[in-house]
Amino acid sequence: MAFTVLRILFFILSIVGTTFIIPILTALFCGEFDVIPSFLVPMAVSWIFGALCVILGRKKKSVLHIRSSFAVVALAWTVSSLFGAVPFYFSGAIPSVTDAVFESVSGFTTTGATILTEIEQLPRSVHMWRCLTHWLGGMGIVALTVALLPVLGVGGFQLIKAETTGPEKGKFTPKITTTAKILWFIYLGMTAAQAVLLHLAGMDVIDSLCHAFSTLGTGGFSTRNASIGSYQSALIDWICTVFMFGAGINFSLYFYLFTGNFGEIRRNSELKAYIGIVFAAVLLVTFFQASYYGGFFSSLRFSAFQVASIISTTGFATSDYTLWKPVAQVVILMLLFIGGCSGSTAGGVKVVRWVILYKQFKNEMLKMMHPHGIFSVRLNQRSGRRDVVFSVAAFFFLYFALIIATSFFGSLFGMDIQTSFTGALTMVGNTGPAFGMLGPSYSCSWLAVPVKWWYCLAMIAGRLELFTVFVFLTPAYWRK
Repeated sequence: MAFTVLRILFFILSIVGTTFIIPILTALFCGEFDVIPSFLVPMAVSWIFGALCVILGRKKKSVLHIRSSFAVVALAWTVSSLFGAVPFYFSGAIPSVTDAVFESVSGFTTTGATILTEIEQLPRSVHMWRCLTHWLGGMGIVALTVALLPVLGVGGFQLIKAETTGPEKGKFTPKITTTAKILWFIYLGMTAAQAVLLHLAGMDVIDSLCHAFSTLGTGGFSTRNASIGSYQSALIDWICTVFMFGAGINFSLYFYLFTGNFGEIRRNSELKAYIGIVFAAVLLVTFFQASYYGGFFSSLRFSAFQVASIISTTGFATSDYTLWKPVAQVVILMLLFIGGCSGSTAGGVKVVRWVILYKQFKNEMLKMMHPHGIFSVRLNQRSGRRDVVFSVAAFFFLYFALIIATSFFGSLFGMDIQTSFTGALTMVGNTGPAFGMLGPSYSCSWLAVPVKWWYCLAMIAGRLELFTVFVFLTPAYWRK
């Protein structure tokens, strides 16, 4: 069993290592030859170990149990994040091990918090790798591996369940590998479409690819210090707004869209709630910020961008929302508690969990009026299971418990209450920018070293929706 887990981990690392080809090509294109060994050497090492694991395990029957799947997913994200930090450190772009790991973890978990203060001074190949970590982590590095798992002879549904976001996991094709491939093709197509549009709108090829990776991965790393706002382009803003909003939608709905199954889309309770929340938030912020931006349409542009950025947990910025009116800031703060849809690349609690809690609240009210009545939570016009409500309640307990613990840990190192709480909220929710000293105009470079490592744990736990990491860390997991 240990060999099976190790074999899958090295196979995952070889896939991550293979993606180093993209920043290597970028370095060749930009003449950054001194950076190439920082990518080439770890890529070669990952290929060697990956090949050995495949060859040595070729005749061995691999069976992955539920317990092992938690270990694979938790270790895969940890090891990949450490491996992803290697180019940052050895290229000299980030000369601190702690900072390199923090940047890599933030990238893979699509949090988007950065320790960098002068982003534009980085080599363009390093920019490419930073944004590519978002893209790999957005859909899921394990999901990418599952699409190729027949090579290993291991079934991947348990791995998908341990990594996929949302309270209910499923597949829309008979084979989970087919489902994973379809999702990745949709993801790739949307990324290519946005990159082309951004290039046509004025970005160069590298910037358009980087920002497309960050947008569809809902991460928020940019090649500019002032993020998207540095381009001063309404067209670029609207392109990013549309794709950020789209990245926050369950990707299985795009499959139904392309296959003409519009009934599944119309019935989707979460999508209706997501659209309603975004629409209401945009209208509110636009109204309250109209005087700040000198008119309705100008306010609509900046408000829609920031609302889409926060609810999708992307974290791009065209303005500093901490300078907005307090009522508009409250709307942004509320969105930090919500997040995108399940099955999307967005982080946060997920809209569907709020929908389930709201429907259960209505049921409790009805039970008070009709004590002998039988009520169930209906999702997508179907009666839901009672255990889903219990699962959501347990998730909320663990989610806010980790936020409180992370807030407390930050306060131990001198962080004020606004910064420590909203920082914890954005790290666990993988949102990126917070309020206070972790707002959109600040970086995480000033954080104490222990806080950075704690945040790394919080980011990975949040990306894997808590249970996978906490089950793996529970003493009962290690008892036979």
